[in-house]
Amino acid sequence: MTILTPTGGLQLRVAGVDTQDHPEVDLDATIESPVAMVGSTGATAAEPLLMATTDGTTAFYPACSSTRLETVAHRIDETGDITVEDPATVVDHDPTLPEMPHTGLNTLQDGTRRVLAGCGWRRPANVADYDAAGGFLDNIDSDTVFDAGENIHGRGWGDACHDTPLTETWIDAYDAEGEAAVVVNVHSNPGDSLLFSSTPFTVLDGAVSLAQTVDASEIVVFASVADESAVETARTAVERYPNKSSIAIDVVTGPAEYRAAEPTMALEAIEGNHRLEARLRPPGPESVGLYGRPTLIHTARTLAHLAVSLREDGTDSQPPTRVMTIQGDVTDQTIIEVPETATLEKACAAADTTDGVKAACVGGRFGGLAANLDVAVDPETLTDADLGTEGIVHILSEDRCVVEFVGERAQFAAEENCGRCVPCREGTTQLAELLRSLYDGTYRPEAIDELIRVMTTTSICEFGVNAGRPARTALNTFESEFEAHANGRCPTGSCLTAMEAK
Repeated sequence: MTILTPTGGLQLRVAGVDTQDHPEVDLDATIESPVAMVGSTGATAAEPLLMATTDGTTAFYPACSSTRLETVAHRIDETGDITVEDPATVVDHDPTLPEMPHTGLNTLQDGTRRVLAGCGWRRPANVADYDAAGGFLDNIDSDTVFDAGENIHGRGWGDACHDTPLTETWIDAYDAEGEAAVVVNVHSNPGDSLLFSSTPFTVLDGAVSLAQTVDASEIVVFASVADESAVETARTAVERYPNKSSIAIDVVTGPAEYRAAEPTMALEAIEGNHRLEARLRPPGPESVGLYGRPTLIHTARTLAHLAVSLREDGTDSQPPTRVMTIQGDVTDQTIIEVPETATLEKACAAADTTDGVKAACVGGRFGGLAANLDVAVDPETLTDADLGTEGIVHILSEDRCVVEFVGERAQFAAEENCGRCVPCREGTTQLAELLRSLYDGTYRPEAIDELIRVMTTTSICEFGVNAGRPARTALNTFESEFEAHANGRCPTGSCLTAMEAK
């Protein structure tokens, strides 16, 4: 196996290449210099990314085709000159640096990479690489873990305890009857998938530290069966993790359905139930969760933040960061890490939005729509702006129709809800119908507002609570577009077929 050399010698790293999908990329077999196939950086626009390092200097060659990748690698191998093929940037850094140095490349937004620090620089499930980066956390006392939980601002990362500080839920699980369990929810969020695909030991360190703190006997990593990269890496990482405790760690896959990521439906999937339905609360999972045991359900992002906070031991004075996914009307999806003080506009600048930005749906599938992106990304500010905190930002270009967009989201909710509670099951169907009636010339904003209010206040899980938010926020910001559709005109022209069918 190739060994990453921290000092001296020539070392090549290739990020963002799945050798199963690209078997033609086999540099190890054709060149003499050490080659490490590292995890994705999260910035797909920059990948495949070739990095050539020697004596504390790294040259970066982003967005290489397979041919370009082989050409550059062979030329560097032959000449020993890491700049021989005109790299995008060359960076001097500490030769022992265990994480990607700051490149200045906009797509990486790497000046604030703390949780994502190992992504694209280390081999995902390689114990030696992780040891070189500081090694595995061991024997962290409970007080330290609780202090970290108080400080990492975990709300809004897709956890079951999004409305309360992390530690309140931890205490409830610790005090509840029965052996506790910890579920690592990797399902549906690209940021969570990236962390487990590129730096799984960081997530496992956080999960094990938490499990030891609440005396949990089991950790379950839950991922979509369709997320093959994360699942494969998770299983390898679990096998190699130097688990010194008696805590069992398992990897369980669930159906590739959006609702399976909802915390209590994730528990249903893990237990093997074929019909996924949200569970009534209270009691919450922290009291009665997996197989009736107290269960803490956290995303990979939360547990990675916990691990990084424990490693820094409270010595880092920088503001908390958030892992965010920028997708939608962009050239390539990108996953970045930004300080909580940064704005949505700053985060979106990491993606190529060549057709302009009309609005953004902030907070995942059922996020809120905003035209003004001068909003900080911390959970409190996003919540106050009626935007979601899930960390996914979907860009809408200038030529996108807002009515069409929210109609598609409403129809998705109507088709994908679990069907257990009436406000969500019937409400999402009625919402889709009210939006569809715009094309027939009927615009009933009061009825839409009242329906969404009922869904928000009476649904039993976050699916129904948030399903109406895209429509609600769009009505507040783009009401003129709704009125135009009721009058038979789509301002962007993208609904022309529907308009002509009237």
